[in-house]
Amino acid sequence: MLNRAVNYVKAHRLPFFIVFAVLVLAFPIIIPSNFVRGIAVRTVLYMLFASSLNLINGYCGHFSIGHAGFMCIGCYTAGLLATKAGLGFWLIVPISGIVTSLFGLLVFLPTNRLSGMYLSIVTLGFAEIVRIIVLNWTSLTNGPLGVKGIPSIKLFGLKLTSTTEYYYVILFLLVLSLFCMYRILHSRVGRAWMSIRENPDAACSLGVELAKYKAINFVVGAFFCGVAGCFMAFYYRYIDTTMFTIDESFNVLSMVIVGGMGTLVGPILGAFVINLITETFRFASEYRMLLYGILIILTMWIRPQGIAGASNSVLATKRMAKRVQSAAKAKRSEA
Repeated sequence: MLNRAVNYVKAHRLPFFIVFAVLVLAFPIIIPSNFVRGIAVRTVLYMLFASSLNLINGYCGHFSIGHAGFMCIGCYTAGLLATKAGLGFWLIVPISGIVTSLFGLLVFLPTNRLSGMYLSIVTLGFAEIVRIIVLNWTSLTNGPLGVKGIPSIKLFGLKLTSTTEYYYVILFLLVLSLFCMYRILHSRVGRAWMSIRENPDAACSLGVELAKYKAINFVVGAFFCGVAGCFMAFYYRYIDTTMFTIDESFNVLSMVIVGGMGTLVGPILGAFVINLITETFRFASEYRMLLYGILIILTMWIRPQGIAGASNSVLATKRMAKRVQSAAKAKRSEA
């Protein structure tokens, strides 16, 4: 049933896209509740976080589980530049992305030859190291008290204060980032990433410089995470280290897995589903990770490629096997 629905949507992309675009643009106008609009802002924000992780895990075959470290760097870069240097949001956005991308390169350099579980452990350690340094560097980050008093976003000299205005800002950043990702993925760089993901040895034999393109992958993924982190700092106007724990890394990772790695749409759907579950079961917040685990297990069983991924699951394989067997019996009966 799910496969049929996905195939139907793929066959009618244009009308579905138009309806979806209208609903997304009109959402904060249609919905009167400020609480629901706030949830929508956070959901779109996590769509950008998940999309940045998808570039690393989904398109180049890495398995990073330390994305909270990049989120922390992006947020604190924005918060400190806004409160200490007095810079505006639109100037800080690219700076946060660049600073975070430099740390992405810093993570890649010592892990060039690592992959799989070993790379995962290193990225997890990196995220914790970043969080602990930020927590204890009180002269710069204010330690456990966090960064307070981050100013509002200004657009043409006007302060943005309502949730609706912030919704359109993060929506603009998401659309712009997805467009840039699309162009990168359909360039020589994107094709090199996917060839490395499928078979590094074959890619190397065809002249793809593995170290170079893996480094670019980490840098680009970290850049978009830094951009999202910048908005996060300006939206909440207060940040501290409790927002960047290991749970946050697994939260973003679950969005990518559930939505479908290696697709641009997958992290969008995954972020929507995970945030919907989070808000629906907020009364059982201590069991949130348990719910994520159950959802990931079900996804791996029913649709291992995620909601937006290719049809390749245990149940789909069984149905296909039954169809092949029935077709073979029909041929034998005709003979």
